[in-house]
Order: sequence, then structure tokens, then C-alpha cells
Amino acid sequence: MKFAIKGGITNRSFLVALGAYALFWSALAIHPVDRGDWLLENLLVFVTAIVLGSTYRRFRFANASYVLILVFLAIHTIGAHYTYAKVPAGFWLQDWLHLQRNHYDRLIHFSFGLLLLYPMRDLLMHFAGAHKKWATWLSVAALAALSSFFEIVEAIVAQIVRPDLGTAYLGTQGDIWDAQKDMAAAFVGAVVAALWLSLRRRRA
Repeated sequence: MKFAIKGGITNRSFLVALGAYALFWSALAIHPVDRGDWLLENLLVFVTAIVLGSTYRRFRFANASYVLILVFLAIHTIGAHYTYAKVPAGFWLQDWLHLQRNHYDRLIHFSFGLLLLYPMRDLLMHFAGAHKKWATWLSVAALAALSSFFEIVEAIVAQIVRPDLGTAYLGTQGDIWDAQKDMAAAFVGAVVAALWLSLRRRRA
């Protein structure tokens, strides 16, 4: 039976999108650069899948929110396959801009803020009842807090589960300020998305 959910997406469309990501994830799960690091990186994917799956019948995001979440998970999946410090796209960017390191991890953290602000806003508006204007900027604060929280959790998990994988998992590449720069990238991404939504709302 086909039924509509908020934002116009249908159950069939949602399953197609989810299936496409599942195939992409499965393809990159084959022979990753470092299997141990791959398992740690995919904890985020497993947790996200469990949360979205268990809450699907009670709360359903808008069309755009699911798309943005899947896009973020897709680029994260690429990082998990290669390890963030060895993603080819990061090396291309490094050579093109003459950078000192592979910045794919910065791209991921920037995308965390940029792509997940709309889903966070969706959640605050329809689950917490926040006004559109306040929900946008509360989402910036929430994502900044989550980014900081994840940096702490990543460091703890790396030390407990596989201390020998700490450098690969955290992707510091010798930068002692890596965590702070990652958090800043996420914050900037969220602010950019919030400004775009605010401008769009004013024009509308």
C-alpha cells in the first residue's frame, strides 16, 4: 500500500532513495583501505539508521531533509572507505590549491553544518514547536553543540576501542588544533545554510 508522508514524498520514493544509498554503502564496504577504521567511522551510519528507522512512524522529516541526510551520509561513506586523510578528492584539492594536507575531513564537517541544518530545523519546528525564524538559528546552535560533542566522543571511542587507530580515525594529520578547526567548519556551514534559509524566507 502506497501512502504519502510530509513534504509529498511517498513510501515507495523513500524506499528507492534508501535502497540507492544502501547499494552505494555496500559497494564501498568492499575492501576499504582500513577495515578497523571503517568500522569505527560507520558507527555514525549505524546510529543514524537506527534512530531514523525507529522514529519513522512517529516523526517523518520533510522531503528535503531526507535527501540532505542521505547526501551527508554518502560523502561520509566515501571518507569511511578511504579514511578521511586518504580520500582521492582531498588529494586533488590539495594539489590544486597547493594545501599542506588533505582537507576532505574539513569538507565533511562543513557539510555537517550545511546539509543537516535544514533537517535540524525541520525537527525543531515540527517536534519541538519552534517558530521558523527561531528554529533556524537554534539549529545553528544545536549543530555547533553536536559537532563539539562528536569530537569528544570520537576521541574517547578511539582510545577505548582501538588506541592504535586514533590518528587515522580522528584524521588529525599532525594538527593539534584539528578538532577546533573541524568544529569551526561545521559552525560556518550551519551559518551559511541559516543565512540562505533566512534570505529565502524574506524574499518569499
